[in-house]
Amino acid sequence: RPACRCARRAGAAAIPRSSTRFTMDEHYSQVVKTIFVKLYKKGLIYRGKYIINWCPRCQTALSDEEAEHKETQGSLYYIRYPFTDNPNEYITVATTRPETMLGDTAVAINPSDKRYKKYSGKSLTLPLLHREMKVITDSFVDPKFGTGAVKVTPAHDPNDFEIGQRHKLQFINIMHPDAILNQHAGPYEGMDRFKARKAIIEDLKKQGLLEKIEPHTHAVGHCYRCNTMVEPYLSQQWFVKMKPLAKPATDVVRKGRVKFEPHRWTKVYLNWMENIRDWCISRQIWWGHRIPVWYDSGGNPFVALTEEEAHNLAEEKHGKKISLTQDPDVLDTWFSSWLWPFATLHWPENKEDMSFFYPTSALFTASEIIFFWVARMIMAGLEFTGQIPFSNVYIHGTVRDAKGTKMSKSLGNAIDPLEIIEEYGADALRFSLILNSGQDLFISKEKFEIGRNFANKIWNATRLILMNIQHDVSDLELSQPIETNDMDLPTRWILSKLNTTLEQMNKTFQKYRFSEGETLIYDFFWRNFCDWYLEIIKDRVEDKNTQKIAIYLLKQSLLMLHPFMPFVTEEIWHRIYPGGDSIARHPWPKAHHSSIDKHAEKKMEDLIELIASIRWVRGHWGIEQNRHVDCILCCSTKREATELEQNQVFIKNLAKINALTVTTHVQQPKESAGGVAGKIKFHIPLSGIINIEEEKQRVTKQIKEYSLNQQNLSKRLRNKNFLQKAPQDVVNKEKTRLQDLDAKIKELKKVLKNLA
Repeated sequence: RPACRCARRAGAAAIPRSSTRFTMDEHYSQVVKTIFVKLYKKGLIYRGKYIINWCPRCQTALSDEEAEHKETQGSLYYIRYPFTDNPNEYITVATTRPETMLGDTAVAINPSDKRYKKYSGKSLTLPLLHREMKVITDSFVDPKFGTGAVKVTPAHDPNDFEIGQRHKLQFINIMHPDAILNQHAGPYEGMDRFKARKAIIEDLKKQGLLEKIEPHTHAVGHCYRCNTMVEPYLSQQWFVKMKPLAKPATDVVRKGRVKFEPHRWTKVYLNWMENIRDWCISRQIWWGHRIPVWYDSGGNPFVALTEEEAHNLAEEKHGKKISLTQDPDVLDTWFSSWLWPFATLHWPENKEDMSFFYPTSALFTASEIIFFWVARMIMAGLEFTGQIPFSNVYIHGTVRDAKGTKMSKSLGNAIDPLEIIEEYGADALRFSLILNSGQDLFISKEKFEIGRNFANKIWNATRLILMNIQHDVSDLELSQPIETNDMDLPTRWILSKLNTTLEQMNKTFQKYRFSEGETLIYDFFWRNFCDWYLEIIKDRVEDKNTQKIAIYLLKQSLLMLHPFMPFVTEEIWHRIYPGGDSIARHPWPKAHHSSIDKHAEKKMEDLIELIASIRWVRGHWGIEQNRHVDCILCCSTKREATELEQNQVFIKNLAKINALTVTTHVQQPKESAGGVAGKIKFHIPLSGIINIEEEKQRVTKQIKEYSLNQQNLSKRLRNKNFLQKAPQDVVNKEKTRLQDLDAKIKELKKVLKNLA
C-alpha cells in the first residue's frame, strides 16, 4: 500500500502517460536491489545496533521522519538516587519516563556544574532494583534542565545511547518488542510500560524516593501508521549513511539548480539536510522489498542481487557450499520511492527514455514529505545518474476543513471528490481547489459553489455570443496583434484588459502562484467581459466587427481558462469549432503589449464607477429598474466633459438615462438626488419620479428613530457603572454603533435638505 501511494503521487512527474509503473514490478524491484548493493559496496549502507524509533503495536522500526512528534501533556518526575556509602544522601534526577529507570547504568552531570562537581565518580544505588552505578560527567548535560543531573539509560534514549558509548556503559534493554517489560525489569516483568510506570511511582512514594511531580508539556513521537507512542529502542537494523549523499543535494539547492516555491521551504530543506542523521531503512513488516542480504550460521552477511550470487560469495569465503538464510526484514517504502524519477524509466538500460524524460521540470507535492521523499529523490538522482531529478519543487498547501483541521478519513472530516463532482461538477471541484490554494486549503462544500457558478457564467456568456452570430466563425477571425487606434473606448479598454490580464497571469505562473492567476482570469471574464463589455455591445451585436471582437475575446478567454476548467472550455470550444482539434492542442495565448492602453483602462474604469454610482442612487431611491431618468453630470474640466459626451451613448444605455446633460458648473437642482464618482458629480431630478412628500415623511421618521437610539446609546456610554463592569470589547462595539448612528443621521439630514 505505501508503494502504491508513492506511485500515485509521482506518476505524472517522471513517466509518459502511456506507461504504468508500480514499485513492486519485477524491473523496479531489480533496481531497488541494485541500489542497495551499490551503496553497500560503497560503504554507505551498514548494519548496526543503535537506538531507533520503535512502534510497539506495529513492531517495526521507524525513521525519524515517520515518528510524528506531537505536543503531549505529561509530567516531570523527580526521583532520588541514594549514594551507596551513605543512603541518607542522594542526587535528585528529573525524568518524563520513570519506567526506563530500570535500565539506568549511570547518572550524568555537567563537568562545569559546581553543585555536583564533588560527586563525580561516586557510586549510587539504583532505586527499586538496588543496582550500583557511577556518577559520570558529560558536557551534553544541560545544567538548567530539571535538577541538572540526568539518569542515563543507554538502551532507551538516543542521547543516552551516545553518552553510553562515550563512557563505555552497560546497555540494558528492559522491554520486549511489544513494550512489555522483560526479565531485566525485576519485579515489574510482564507489565505494560504504562502500567509499570504507575507501579514504579507508587513504590518510589512508599520508599520516600519520589521528591515531587510537576506537569510538563513536551513533544513525543507517535507512529504515523497507528498513532501509538513510539519507544526509543536498542535494535539491530540496516542504515544508510546520509551525510555523504546530503552534501551534493544541499549544494544544488544553495546554487539555485533546484528551487523551492514558495521560497520559504528552501530554508526548511537546508536546515534538515545540514542536520541530517543516518536513515534506518529496515522494517519488520510483511509487505515490501526484501532486503538482499543472506546470512551464514555465524551471522556473517552476504549482500548480493540474487541468492545464487550470495551463495557464490559464501563459497569464496568458506571454501565450500553452505546453507544461507535471507534477512527477514523488508526495506522502508521510501527506499524504493526515492528512486522513482529514474527507476520508472527502466534505468539504466533504457537510455532513450532517460534522455527524453529525465530530468523533469517540476515536482508538485506536500510539505510533509519534503524529507521523506523530495530530499531523498534529489540525493538519489545525483548519486546514481549524476543529474538533479527536477529543477523546481512546488509545495502546495494542506487540505483542511472549514474549522482548520487537516482532512483525514480517520477523523471523518474528509470530502469525497466524487460526491463533489456529482453535485457541483469536475470543473467546479478543480476551480474551487485552485482558488483556495497557495497556503493551506480550508475547504467546505459551500466553497465549490463558486466554481459551479463560474462554469454557468462561462456557458451563458458563450450562448449569448453564439446565438447572435450570423456569420461563419471562420469569417470572424482577427489578426494579432489587433490595431486599436480606430476603436471606441470600451473596445480599446477590453482588449487592453485582456492583454494586461494575460501578462499578469504569465508572471504568476512563472512563480507557481496558480491561485492568483486563476483570480485574474476570473475577474477579467466575469467583471470586465460579462458584466460590462457584453452589456455595452448587446445593442450592436449584429455588427460584424463587434462579433469579431466578441469571438476573439471569448476564444482567448477559453484558452486562459482551460488549465483551470478543462471540461466546460473543451465543450464550448467544439461548439465554436465543430469537429476541430481539442483546445488543449492550441498554444497558450500570446500577450500583445501594443494592445495595452493604460489611458483607456483608466478612463473606462472612471465611467464604470460613474455608472455604478448612478445605479446605486437609483436603487436607493427605489426607482424602477426599467424607468429612464434625466441626469446632469458636472465635470471639473472641459476635456472631461468632452470625453463624457463622446461616450454618452453607452452611459445612457447602462444607467437608464433619457436626457444626459454634461456641464462644467451647475448647482444641485431642487428635489433631486446626487452623488460623486471620482471627480464627477451627478444629479438626478426626482420630481415626478417619486412622491416627494412621502419621502420627506419617511426620512424624517427615520431621523427621529436614529436620534432616539443615539440619545439612549450616548446615555449608556456616559454611565460609569456600565463602563466599569462591561467587557472592553462590548464597550468598543457600542462606541462603534454610536459613530454609525451619527453618520447615518448626518446623511439623512442632507437627503432631507435636498428634498426640501
